[in-house]
Amino acid sequence: MTETILVRAATLADGTSTDILVRNGRIAELGRAIFASADRLIDGAGLIALPGLVDLHTHLREPGFEQSETVLSGSRAAAIGGFTAVHAMANTSPVADTAGVVEQVMSLGDRHGYVTVRPVGAVTRGLEGQQLSEIGAMANSRARVRMFSDDGKCVSDPLLMRHALEYVKTFGGVIAQHAQEPRLTEGAQMNEGTLSGELGLAGWPAVAEEAIIARDVLLAQHVGARLHVCHLSTAGSVEVVRWAKARGIDVTAEVTPHHLLLTEQLAASYDSRYKVNPPLRRDEDVRAVREGLADGTIDIVATDHAPHPVEAKDCEWAAAAFGMVGLESALSVVQASVVDTGLLDWADVARVFSRTPAAIGQLDGYDRGIAVGAPASFTLYDPSVSRVFETTQLRGKGINSPYLSTTLPGRVVTTVHRGHATVLDGELVDAETVAAAARALDQAGADHG
Repeated sequence: MTETILVRAATLADGTSTDILVRNGRIAELGRAIFASADRLIDGAGLIALPGLVDLHTHLREPGFEQSETVLSGSRAAAIGGFTAVHAMANTSPVADTAGVVEQVMSLGDRHGYVTVRPVGAVTRGLEGQQLSEIGAMANSRARVRMFSDDGKCVSDPLLMRHALEYVKTFGGVIAQHAQEPRLTEGAQMNEGTLSGELGLAGWPAVAEEAIIARDVLLAQHVGARLHVCHLSTAGSVEVVRWAKARGIDVTAEVTPHHLLLTEQLAASYDSRYKVNPPLRRDEDVRAVREGLADGTIDIVATDHAPHPVEAKDCEWAAAAFGMVGLESALSVVQASVVDTGLLDWADVARVFSRTPAAIGQLDGYDRGIAVGAPASFTLYDPSVSRVFETTQLRGKGINSPYLSTTLPGRVVTTVHRGHATVLDGELVDAETVAAAARALDQAGADHG
């Protein structure tokens, strides 16, 4: 049997106070003082009810790099962060460049039940930038892949990028580009500027990102295809995307929580937790990406959650891997950087962290938000508390968070995915219970044809 949940007196993103009744995986009723029996009663007083968060950019590492993360551990990290859907990047081993691999990743997510896992297919075979992958087969597979990316590597060949854009146009797909001109970033270790010179670290120029975005928006315009820009990080990139949108080019862009909050000054500590691709940028860039998110130039927030084993980060800066974990802290960082600063309200957060990423990734069921008849995927969040963020709050395998020992605002109290609770009172529901609930809902759907 599927669970019936009644949430009392939660506050929707628009400020409305309401009860939320969940039955058979859907929102059955909204309103004040709902009288109904329920298997679980949740006190939502003082909590904001947001549509389930959707991450368009997650590294789950499985198959092949299970020492860093698995679909299960990454799904648990996502749930504790308020996410109900994640898009898993293709840089696994084997690479997610065939129908078989993307179907395997999706099936693992379905089996565990903490979040919906949508695979992102590789643009090129083996992420090698030489030949297109089996894009059509992945699009027509049971996983119905609609987003393709070589993230971690740039599709630097303009002819290959053009062909990829033309191919996905035939079925309404999107290419998500890792904008990094490789020749301009050979050996790069941090943002290029005065500080990189003082620290003696090879610089990563902003133009290496901006040049690829400029090229690709023009290619997207030329072929009439959809382009998505991954982890945009510079003021110049914001301007290029703003220019492209003003001309009607079909481009969307994302920014990570860490690029909304952290700056290149942290590299001076030589603490490799702050080593990330693209690098942390200048104060001016942080201000520009915040403003770009506020005015709609940047469409969404995406975590670029990138777990690594301890040994890959606990070493000297030059030898350390690029990347940070971010699922568990993302909503708090967004609150700190753009909500508490007055740039966004909670309705904006619902847009940039749920509805719009779901639309870009063509994830069904999120366009209605928290509404009667909609799938019951939502998070209850307490913005009034603060916490010192520690490793005990991480639920994935990676502990390479840049926020350890930092005071962050807010806390996810409850996450509900497809009508069953995955997080209660700030703690994960056990894996067996979550998996059983997911099976029950799937069976109920099958029984009703």
